[in-house]
Parts: sequence; C-alpha cells; structure tokens
Amino acid sequence: MAETGDTGDSVDLREALEERYLAYALSTIMHRALPDVRDGMKPVHRRILYAMRQLRLDPGQAFKKSARVVGDVIGKYHPHGDTAVYDALVRLAQDFAVRYPLVDGQGNFGTVDGDGAAAMRYTEARLTEVARLLLDGLDENAVDFRETYDGSETEPVVLPGGFPNLLANGASGIAVGMATSIPPHNAAEIADAALHLIRHPNASLETILKMMPGPDYPTGGVIVESREAIFEAYRTGRGGFRTRARWEREDAGRGQWQIVVTEIPYQVQKSRLIERIAELLDNKKLPLLGDVRDESAEDIRIVLEPRARTVDPVLMMESLFRLTDLESRIPLNMNVLMGGQVPRVVGVVEVLKAWLEHLKEVAVRRAEHRLGKVVHRLEVLDGFLVVYLDLDKVIAIIRNADDAKAELIAEFTLTDVQAEAILNMRLRSLRRLEEMEIRREHERLTAERAELEALLADESRQWEKVAEGVRHVKEAFGPKTALGARRTTFADAPETSPDIVAEAMIEKEPLTVVYSRKGWIRALKGHVKELDGLQFRQDDSLGSWLHVETTDKLLVLATDGRVYTLGADRLPGGRGHGEPLRLLLELEGGVEVAGIFLHEPDTQWLFASRHGRGFIAGADDLVATTKRGRQVMSLADDDVAAMAVRAAGDHVAVVGENRKLLIFPIEQVPTLAKGRGVRLQRYKDGGLSDVTVFCATEGLSWTDTSGRRHVRSLDDLADWKGERASAGRMAPPGFPRSNTFGQR
Repeated sequence: MAETGDTGDSVDLREALEERYLAYALSTIMHRALPDVRDGMKPVHRRILYAMRQLRLDPGQAFKKSARVVGDVIGKYHPHGDTAVYDALVRLAQDFAVRYPLVDGQGNFGTVDGDGAAAMRYTEARLTEVARLLLDGLDENAVDFRETYDGSETEPVVLPGGFPNLLANGASGIAVGMATSIPPHNAAEIADAALHLIRHPNASLETILKMMPGPDYPTGGVIVESREAIFEAYRTGRGGFRTRARWEREDAGRGQWQIVVTEIPYQVQKSRLIERIAELLDNKKLPLLGDVRDESAEDIRIVLEPRARTVDPVLMMESLFRLTDLESRIPLNMNVLMGGQVPRVVGVVEVLKAWLEHLKEVAVRRAEHRLGKVVHRLEVLDGFLVVYLDLDKVIAIIRNADDAKAELIAEFTLTDVQAEAILNMRLRSLRRLEEMEIRREHERLTAERAELEALLADESRQWEKVAEGVRHVKEAFGPKTALGARRTTFADAPETSPDIVAEAMIEKEPLTVVYSRKGWIRALKGHVKELDGLQFRQDDSLGSWLHVETTDKLLVLATDGRVYTLGADRLPGGRGHGEPLRLLLELEGGVEVAGIFLHEPDTQWLFASRHGRGFIAGADDLVATTKRGRQVMSLADDDVAAMAVRAAGDHVAVVGENRKLLIFPIEQVPTLAKGRGVRLQRYKDGGLSDVTVFCATEGLSWTDTSGRRHVRSLDDLADWKGERASAGRMAPPGFPRSNTFGQR
C-alpha cells in the first residue's frame, strides 16, 4: 500500500500498476503498432496521408517541404515526436521498402544500402495515385470522423481504402504481448482474388492461392518455400517464406566465370550483406568463394568470384545461402485490428473479405451522401422552374419586401430550401436562368436518383459497385504496368545434399587426429608422420591416430552400441592436450569410447561385441544427423560394443581372450543397417579379444610387440579355418601375447 499526499488516501499499488499498464498496452495495440484490416494503416500513416490531403498535395500538384507535412501532423493530429512521423513518411516514399509507395518523394529518401534520408527541411513530398485511391471518398461521408487529441480538429477513424493496402504493402509492428508481420503482395493478384470472392463468397483457399500465389516484394527475389507451407501460412495467418537472392552465372572469358546477384531479399541492407560475406571470406568460412565486390549503380549488381573455375556455382551459392542474408525468411503473422477494435490473427481469405465488406460499406455511405446531394439539388431546381415564369415579380419581392424569404414562399408556394437557394443567387445568375437548361439538369439528376435508390435497395448492385472499384485497381496496377508487374518469382531449391553443402563451407586442409589411451583427442595441422615427440598428460600416451582432411567426418563407436558423427574441423586444436572425447560426445555415465574411424562413403565395417556377436554395416548407414548419435548395435544387458574394423576382404579372423583363433568366409556374416548380429565365435569363458578382415590372396598378418609384421597364407592357417560360431583353435606359434592383430 502507498499513501498519496497528506490526505491519508491510499491505493493498492498492484491494482494501480495493472490498470495503468493495461491502458498503455491497449493504447500501443490500437493506436500505434497494429494495422486496421480495412485500410491496412496504422494511425501515424493514416494521419500523414490525411494531413497531406488537407495541404492539397495531390498527385500532379506541386511538392511541399516534408517539414511542412510533419509540422501539420504533429501539430494537429499526432501527439508524438517529429522524428517518428518523418521516419514513417520516409518509409512510405521508399520504393525498396514499400511495394506501392504512398508518398512521392523529391530529394534524398534513403537507399537500399541502409543510408538514412536527408533532414526533413531538405526533402519534399506529395501523394501518389495509390494514396489518392485510399483517400477517395473522404469528402463524401464514406467513413466516420473523430476529434483529434486536443479537440481542435477532426480526423478519419479509417480511410475509405479503395486500394488493398494491407496485403499490397504489408505491415510490421511490435505491440505489448503481440506483433504483426505481413509481407507485400501484388495488387493485381489481390484484385483477382477479391473479384473471385465477390462472385463466389465461399471460395476455397486453394482457389484463392491460384490467383494470389504468394508475396511480391519490392526488391524481387525468389521464394523457395514449399506450396504446402505457403498454404498453411495463409490458412492460419502464421508462417514464413524462405526468399533467396536472384543470381545468374556470367561468363568472364577464357573459361572464367562469376556470379552476379541482381536482386536481394526484402528488407536486407545491401552494404551489411556485403560486409558479412567479406567477413566470412576473411575467416575462411567460404572456401569456394574467391572475392566479392559491389558494382551496383541504380540497379543492384553484386559480383561473386569463385576460388577456381572448377567450382560448382550451385554449390557455391548454396553455401552462401546458408551463411548469409542472401537467403532470408520473411515472417507472416497476420495480426490485425478487425473492425478497428479487436486484435486477431486471421487467414488471408478473412482479410480479403474484411476489406471487401469495408468497400461495400463505403460504397453505400457514398451513395447515401450523393443521394442527399441529388435530392437537395432537385428540390432547388423545382423551385427554379416555378420562379422562372415570373422573374420580374421575384426581383420586385427581393427589392421591396421586408421579409423576402417569407414573401417568396407565400407567393410561389416554395419550400424553405427553394426560397433560400433563390435568395442566395446573384442577380446576374437569376436573370440567366433558362428553362431548357434547368429541365435537362433535372432529368439527369432524376435518373441518377433512381440509380442511387436502386443501388441502396439491392445488395447485388452494391457488390457490383465494389467490383467496379476493384477492377479499376486491377487495370491501374496490372501486370503490364511498370509498377504492377510481378517482381518476385517462385522456384524449388536445388536438391543438394546437406552434407555436400556443409563440406563446401569448410576450408579443406590436412589434419592429423591424435587419440590418447586415456581418451583425449586433438587435431594437429598437416599430415604429421613423426608423433614420437608429442606431449601427453601424466600417465597417458599415444593410442591411435588418423590422417584426415578438415572436410572429413569421424565416426565414433561407443560401448552402448551408438555411433556418433564428428566433423574433423570441429576437433580441438593440437597446441594443448586436446579434450576428452567422451565430453565432446556427451556420453552417459558408464559409457566409454570403443573405437574411432574415418567415414568413407561406400565402405563397409564389421562391428563386433564383447560376447563375440557381430554384423557388417555400410558406412553411409552410420552417419548420425543429430547430436545423440545413431543406435547401430542392439546389445544384451551384459554385453558391450567392442570394436569396428574395415570389412575389406573375403575372410574374417577372430581371436578370443582364451587365445583361440577362428577363420571363416565373410559371406557368413550378414549385412545390417542396425541390429544384434550373429555369433562370430563361441566362448566358454571370457569374450572377444580382436577381429580383422583380410583377403585370402594376401594372407593374414599381425604385428608383434617388437613391431615386426608376420604374414601367414590361408593354406598355412588351414587348421584354423572353420564355420562361423565355432570355438576355434589355440593361436599359431608367434601370435602376439596381446591377443590382437595389432593393425589398428
């Protein structure tokens, strides 16, 4: 509780804060951030256009200083700062920000590079034809007016909206607890969809999207979003559109070529985009790209040179799309004020219907206003016809009578309106009255009154009046006009393997991967041959090593049967001792690393468990796409994955901890994508010690503790040949005491 002043009165602080914050939130939602579905305008934009109309800045008229417009807006209608108003005015004039500009600007109104506009005292502005369509009907009681913030003026609650501004120009804004983001669309396509809805009010979204397939950005570009995703976005009012820059391959002579980007995604600053590409190039994140430069003048022209002429241009662009704003996702969140009161996320069909209903209401109100004018004029003309027959008496009454109006009404049986009209005429005009001219005007207005009354009485005629206005929009901004031609196209993204693209974004350099006996891993630069001088942590030593490239993938087998995938470029550097591999993989407690090997496409690997079960798996089936790895071996409760060896040969040699050796054809081992496998060797005690695959023509080899290599032919090992799952025989003389073949 908090006391206010010395009066002893108190207020609940929580209630007071809630009340004030709610008032602020509602004000932000309704009077600042969200557009009205009827005219697609936020209050600041509506007030700018209305102020410019009051200043008579119509299309074709002389320009006036932007400062004059801003001054009128903040002085009469918009109680906010001049910077906010001028920024809004500037955006309405930018043809790269607004699909159909509402303000015709003269002077520096900013650039696509992100440069700001000149100060308002230097620039000039007037309305465009699009803005005229939005304002058309304001003087004909088409919409309601309300008092301005200080009560000294009135302003329209909503504009007549003869142009589909909400969808054609889009909108974006952040309110309290909600936001809106609507991309621009093609006005002629919107008109086609609206005309179809007038004829078929229950038309499906599929039909509407055949006429209005998607956004049409002022900066062009290519939409690569799937048709299913676009449909769902327009159905729910939420989604997004993946948009890419438009590019082409340009020959530079002598076998050289370059990529030229001519259009960039909507709302992407060109200068920032080029800075980002250059930054990635310096950091060696774009190994396929050689150089980037900006050759833009009035049109966009960004030149991308490849590192070598053998580079695949599609692959190079795919890598750029992944890392830069050459591909951008334009969000759709159709959160609008329905009826100017209720914020709601709606689908595109509902938006079109709301706009058409508004146009119908405007058409009816304009017809009623015009009918009132016509009826009033007909009444006046009837009076003129009466007094025309005796003008001298009229003049005499006006000259001599004390109450000329009452005298005229009594003498000629006139209405008050008729008498007032006669008294307000100049004498010259009164003497020039001609009966035929009055009767022609009377006949014309009588016919117009009949048409207006028929329009107001027949809803189908009202919809035809709406359709007439929509058709005018279609004609004025059709596909054959410079402003109306579609700029954004649709395409499917090239089917490029994510792995290939990811590899293309890595600078290819040689590495030597070193794995210690205690499980620490690091990557030395280059293919190092002498590893004797490497330093390890206390009580640790060299375990295994691999020569790889930064673009390679390493496959790591864990004792729980999972295979993890590690990019060689992501391994810790070789300056220190590296990092524990189990921490990089985030292995669970009790799970250890059983083996590490290089992924080579189209190769096969023999997996074996401690209990002597195994199977063959293709390398491409082992690559994991997630951080959790891929479950390859299904193990019994007390079994663990022991090793994986290259299955390059026609025979398998297995040795157990009991020193028994068994050799059998590799055809007896099944090939599986995942599973438990089959028994390779039978044990009474202990388990598997080592396994290898060899070619019969080359013989079985092993390396003893002294580093000497021994080779035995298959004939020499005839006694150890048998069937899979046999026990085998004691290893031949000379076999290492370590019970391993020593080849990994």
